[in-house]
Amino acid sequence: MKIATVQFSPALKDVDASVGRAIPLAEEAIDQGAELLILPELADTGYDLGSRGTALELGSSVDENPLIQALARTCAASDRHAVTGICERDGDRAYNSAVLIGPDGPMGRYRKIHLFMNEKDIFTPGDAPPMVLDAGPIRVGMLVCFDWMFPEVWRSLALDGADVVCHPSNLVLPYAQQAALVHALVNRYYVATANRIGAEGELAFTGGSQIAGPDGKPMTSSPAGEPHVASAEIRIRESRNKAITPRNDAIADRRPELYGKMVEAPVSRDRSTEGGPGGEDR
Repeated sequence: MKIATVQFSPALKDVDASVGRAIPLAEEAIDQGAELLILPELADTGYDLGSRGTALELGSSVDENPLIQALARTCAASDRHAVTGICERDGDRAYNSAVLIGPDGPMGRYRKIHLFMNEKDIFTPGDAPPMVLDAGPIRVGMLVCFDWMFPEVWRSLALDGADVVCHPSNLVLPYAQQAALVHALVNRYYVATANRIGAEGELAFTGGSQIAGPDGKPMTSSPAGEPHVASAEIRIRESRNKAITPRNDAIADRRPELYGKMVEAPVSRDRSTEGGPGGEDR
């Protein structure tokens, strides 16, 4: 089947304008034959929201979100699936979420668990692990942007049988796309990183959306600064074949009884005494 990344610049704090930018590109992806579309993180509201109050004002529930509703109509009319990032409001909490949408509407939601920089002042971190959902013939996992830094969640999706990990993003660090290639390689599945373009305040987003194959090589590469739709054909049997050599398997050769520290709670540290930003060696 064919999947596509949809790269664009959402309109900051203007959901209707963001929908107006996103849907024509989603339709372009469908015209290219894509059966699964991936849009960026916070594709409805933009990124630099500034405060929790603004996120709550602009955010909405999954069922009431205008971008979700527009994508649901598009998916229903074309028998397609889509994943997009949204600003989700749930009571007095705002979440940076990704949602899988099918021909019958929203199918599942993932709330970002690793918040980046000032996101910690705006969003509540998710408290549920990422899940794998069936989207037609493929198994879809979802992660969001800075999750790229944490290999544990990527491996958990491999263990749950993901064929492709959809990765809505607003990447600003220049090496993040390289990490997605590594996660695809070591987990032997496809990774579709849909990044955004443009700038908000001091943040410049890097574009470069890509689809990575189970061999860790990019199958598509979008430009750094332009709206762009890129599609690639994926082969499900390749993402389900975890063999590395005739005697090695990426999943079967694991030794989880020796990995205890991977899931231990982190030790609290005084970061003010460490090197790097905010530390003595800055």
